[in-house]
Amino acid sequence: MIRRKIAYFSLLGAAAAIALVAQQSATEAPAGFTTPTLGQTLSPAGELTVTSGSQSVSNGIAEPPGDTFALDQAQFERRHDPSTGLGPVFNGTACVECHNNGVAGAASQFTEQRVGHLDVNGNFVNPTITIDEGANTITGRSIVNDRSICPQAQEHIPDTENIRTLRAVLNTLGDGFVEAAGDQAFLAIAANQPAQSNGMIQGEAIQVPIFEAPGLTGVGKFGWKDQDATIVSFSGDAYLNEMGVSNRLKPKDVTTVCKVTADVEDTPDALGLADIDHFAQFIRGTQVPPRDTVLATTPDAIAGQTLFNSVGCVTCHVATMTTLPAGTAINGGAYTVPAALGNKVFHPYGDFLLHNVGTGDGIVQVGPADTANKLRTVPLWGLHIKSRFMHDNASQTLGNAIQRHAGEALGVIANFNSLTTAQQQQLITFLNSL
Repeated sequence: MIRRKIAYFSLLGAAAAIALVAQQSATEAPAGFTTPTLGQTLSPAGELTVTSGSQSVSNGIAEPPGDTFALDQAQFERRHDPSTGLGPVFNGTACVECHNNGVAGAASQFTEQRVGHLDVNGNFVNPTITIDEGANTITGRSIVNDRSICPQAQEHIPDTENIRTLRAVLNTLGDGFVEAAGDQAFLAIAANQPAQSNGMIQGEAIQVPIFEAPGLTGVGKFGWKDQDATIVSFSGDAYLNEMGVSNRLKPKDVTTVCKVTADVEDTPDALGLADIDHFAQFIRGTQVPPRDTVLATTPDAIAGQTLFNSVGCVTCHVATMTTLPAGTAINGGAYTVPAALGNKVFHPYGDFLLHNVGTGDGIVQVGPADTANKLRTVPLWGLHIKSRFMHDNASQTLGNAIQRHAGEALGVIANFNSLTTAQQQQLITFLNSL
């Protein structure tokens, strides 16, 4: 028995030593707004090429054979029309049309519409949208697109859909590091939050389908409702629902009204990569949003960070995470953490979990019914290049965004409100440095 105990504790010691070495070997993720929009040309044959002079710099991620980061970004910026699969209903003609503020991949002022209603039992129900003068309907999703390729396909929200919200475009820069943190990291954060908050805060991690690994699920981390577990899943989902381009993960358009192309519209190129593969490779190759280093080193910002931690904001807006080692299989085995993303420390100021902070939109997507009034904690990195805040972009100042918090955040807001006016401003100065 004694020998077993000694062996057991020896194993514990070895594991701790390995963890310590891994922690010590972790390095900071590269940070920078390094994806200025590219110049592009389209050949008569429809081949997209990048003009010389691209200034974009990746995080060092290895590219598939024949691919380049510039080509990945060019596909992210490629504008579609009906002949290349756009629509019939859509919100944007290119990923970069919405994900662009100063650099490709950043958040912007754009919003999308989500609606629905409750049935007699109080369950959320997606809308039925009538188009083409009543001849056709679009069902099975809460999103209502703002644009269409022809008047007959234009969607309009029925009066019956009394749950209505706007959703802000999310930042994608640095999301490769978020994915590479691995599901267990988010489960651990959720498990620790009640003890950190006297039971007030409990983030919810939901299991959602990994579209590129059929039959498997993972922790949702992408989208306002954590509806996607991986960057490839996110890319396929957005390509269909935001641009109307069907792909191998979402192979059928929501309507055929005015459609001139055949599903599946996103087919592999000469490199064997579909557009959604290029999108994923671009997002995974971006550097994390950098801080405003000048503002961050001011006395007010330094004091504000201490206050941010002490009032409890950091419970949900988690400051630091570390990715899994390079070579680790994630996403149901469909992806292996590459060297550029492995063992990297990053600072998202978010936990990527669902919380009820009093601003819930009433929409249920892939999670259970209790997620109706929960939203993903928005990561605060890159905040200094945003001018509107919260899930609906309805807050035009950070002070207003803070005061809109309730629910699980009631104790945190009470702590914030107990600060002096000068201290509150210091905390906001810190936020402006992120």
